[in-house]
Amino acid sequence: CFTGERHGHDGAGARPGRARAEAGAAPAGGDARADLVVDSLGRRCPLPIIDLARRIGEVPVGGLVELLADDPAAGPDVAAWCRMRGHELVGSRDLTPPGSGQAHLVRRTH
Repeated sequence: CFTGERHGHDGAGARPGRARAEAGAAPAGGDARADLVVDSLGRRCPLPIIDLARRIGEVPVGGLVELLADDPAAGPDVAAWCRMRGHELVGSRDLTPPGSGQAHLVRRTH
């Protein structure tokens, strides 16, 4: 995976169906609204980070990208990618139903 750590998964066992943000729920950063949502649900490491890297340029500097991912490695990988690339990880939250993934909100800084 992106961090170079072993995350204890082999890519098997992807959850059927799609997780979703609860209707009316705020993105990962609380009140902030994403300019772009990147759906990487069902994609295994390192694909969510590759998706984020390819799409972040679609928002203006200061814009927000929300990455939806159900790979357990995505959380630490997004944090490491933001540190390495100089973007801001605004926050993360669980998707509904519980256990279906997380949303990671990233602010483009350059």
